[in-house]
Amino acid sequence: MLPRFFMVIRPDMLSQGLEHAISSGNWTVKRFRMERKGVTQVVSRLSFIAALGHMTRISSQFEKTRKVSGPRALQPSQWGMLCPCDTPEGEACGLTKNLALMTHVTTDEEEGPLINLCTTLGVEDLSMLTGDEINSTKAYMVIFNGLMLGVHRRPNWFANTLRLLRRCGKIGEFVSIFTNPKQRCVYVASDGGRVCRPLVIADQGISRVKEHHMKELKDGFRTFDDFLREGLVEYLDVNEENNTLIALYESEATSRTTHIEIEPFTILGVCAGLIPFPHHNQSPRNTYQCAMGKQAMGNIAYNQLCRMDTLLYLLVYPQRPLLTTRSIELVKYDKLGAGQNATVAVMSYSGYDIEDAIVMNKSSLDRGFGRCIVMKKASAPIKKYANRTSDRIVAPRLIADKEGCLRVPDRAQILDYDGIGGVGEIIRPGDIYINKESPINTRDTVPNPMAIPDSAYKPTPMTYKGPPGECAIVDKVLLTSNDEQQFMIKVLFRHTRRPEIGDKFSSRHGQKGVCGTIVQQEDFPFSERGICPDLIMNPHGFPSRMTIGKMIELLGGKAGVLSGKFHYGSAFGEPSGHADTVEAISATLVKHGFSYCGKDFLYSGITGNPLQSYIFMGPIYYQKLKHMVLDKMHARASGPRMVLTRQPTEGRSREGGLRLGEMERDCLIAHGSSMLLLERLMISSDQFVVQVCTKCGLLGHHNHKLRMSFCSTCRNGENIATMKLPYACKLLFQELQSMNIVPKLDLAEA
Repeated sequence: MLPRFFMVIRPDMLSQGLEHAISSGNWTVKRFRMERKGVTQVVSRLSFIAALGHMTRISSQFEKTRKVSGPRALQPSQWGMLCPCDTPEGEACGLTKNLALMTHVTTDEEEGPLINLCTTLGVEDLSMLTGDEINSTKAYMVIFNGLMLGVHRRPNWFANTLRLLRRCGKIGEFVSIFTNPKQRCVYVASDGGRVCRPLVIADQGISRVKEHHMKELKDGFRTFDDFLREGLVEYLDVNEENNTLIALYESEATSRTTHIEIEPFTILGVCAGLIPFPHHNQSPRNTYQCAMGKQAMGNIAYNQLCRMDTLLYLLVYPQRPLLTTRSIELVKYDKLGAGQNATVAVMSYSGYDIEDAIVMNKSSLDRGFGRCIVMKKASAPIKKYANRTSDRIVAPRLIADKEGCLRVPDRAQILDYDGIGGVGEIIRPGDIYINKESPINTRDTVPNPMAIPDSAYKPTPMTYKGPPGECAIVDKVLLTSNDEQQFMIKVLFRHTRRPEIGDKFSSRHGQKGVCGTIVQQEDFPFSERGICPDLIMNPHGFPSRMTIGKMIELLGGKAGVLSGKFHYGSAFGEPSGHADTVEAISATLVKHGFSYCGKDFLYSGITGNPLQSYIFMGPIYYQKLKHMVLDKMHARASGPRMVLTRQPTEGRSREGGLRLGEMERDCLIAHGSSMLLLERLMISSDQFVVQVCTKCGLLGHHNHKLRMSFCSTCRNGENIATMKLPYACKLLFQELQSMNIVPKLDLAEA
């Protein structure tokens, strides 16, 4: 016999509730009045770095619409715990944060053994003490995970002993011990949800990590866990960090220094770690790059060609950056890059490079620069109906042409004999890729579903909806089933695109721009050595943006090509030797016969004469972003209208109209072109002819049979006038009348 609760609760209630909570992110428990939104989010697989950045995201529950600067500001306690650059622009600025590179979020540890240890180390129970003993100046309250544990008379000895036990590995490495002399409390924390980071322990300013330790680590004889276990490195949370004196470098340590940073660049997160020389850029530019690095096309995973994602952008020839950083190697971005090294000439050329636009070399595009693949998935379920009938997939029906020969319709040319599009076929907008038919009658019970005649089915084919002129290829067809055990057909379309005018590109320094024009290589400038740039960038992009890191990247990339090695541009890395200095890069350039400042002697491709100035030219890592003009381009002359308001539909996907907004209206009024305003806002939108009674001012109606107009209120058609007004205005009048508000039209002779 089943337990009693099986009779009360449906078997799928718990699983359905959990699935809904995880998929929507809204956790609602009515009994405890708990309503939390955005607890879970769908991970973005646009690029490898976008997915990795999503894993480190921290979303605060603070209301985004409130204009309060406090929670949004960069707090001093965020140093090393949260990335100072990686935050979105707009209303979520400062509220959505990202973890720094070495941050660890703790999980709950068992409390019982730690409480017993504290008692053993001399924590006295409050119930055993008098009021004078509790309030004594020497007695400190011990608070464990927010609960009062007792009192200790030697707080510093107690805290130091716990720290010693942690460094020996006797208690958990994420246990925090924090002494607050003002409150006369010792806080011990072992709960989950705290952010902490590792630091090298220093004894009177001398680091415990020696050269032989680092050599053993490089040779593979020692791991990071060994450093923790042997008390060379320890994790500190924000509270315990307040009681420490941390030096950036070992050379800066004094006798009072308690800890030394492992590496200063670890204060940045995974997205900001991609930027070379970020400490030479204006800080908002690094923030812009953090947002744009997630939109860059590249590789998403090693299994990217075996997946069936809804939308997938892939770069055809991704490269690893010539100027790299330590973070890039740590997060393995060099294995799954999202960009290409482009030879960039910083000069003004042709006038099509105005306002950050870039001029591109046609031959570079022919060779595959910026070429990408867009993969889109479409799926069709084969439904089963209550009367035992179901949808079916059939071979394309043949039609007779003018000469009487039977042939497949033009729209169904790519279908195989099973009614599904063939893999490798070219598909155009409007083509059928699944020839599905559905039963007309889905209510009445059918005794034998297999014996239904063809006339009982209606065609419900799946057609390809793509941008006009886009010819995609059927990449993959998958026969599977969904959660409800419905038979599913999934089709993956592949479209290879080359850059065109209007496509968006960006360097790693927040310098974004669209392709302004594509020029033949013969007309492009070229250097003495015959090197022709892949793209030309306007020099006006530097003075106000102050992205000096981009200039150094050009130098470092050029030196890397000449010397055959990858140069480093890690943040704050020049003093420690983890980044190449400008002096060292310039020396490499001079050694190979180039100018120390990276400038080249260029000839005009049009006239063949030398250009009047030396041109700053070299390789810079450029990213192709997902914003392509083919996906956004939209125009309309006539098309569908909304049923309710009879105005043109909204949005590109519904063949919508182009909105003439408030500001455009203001411009037309300022220019005195009122008839154009009338044409845009009414004649081309929702013009409607109405009958108005000149006596009572209310709307009448027209009887098409009698060819007469009547006023419903006056009960005659003597005082009816005809006028044009927007249909939305007529609708408003009728909605007001339904609320007992009577709008009246007072007409005058034109």
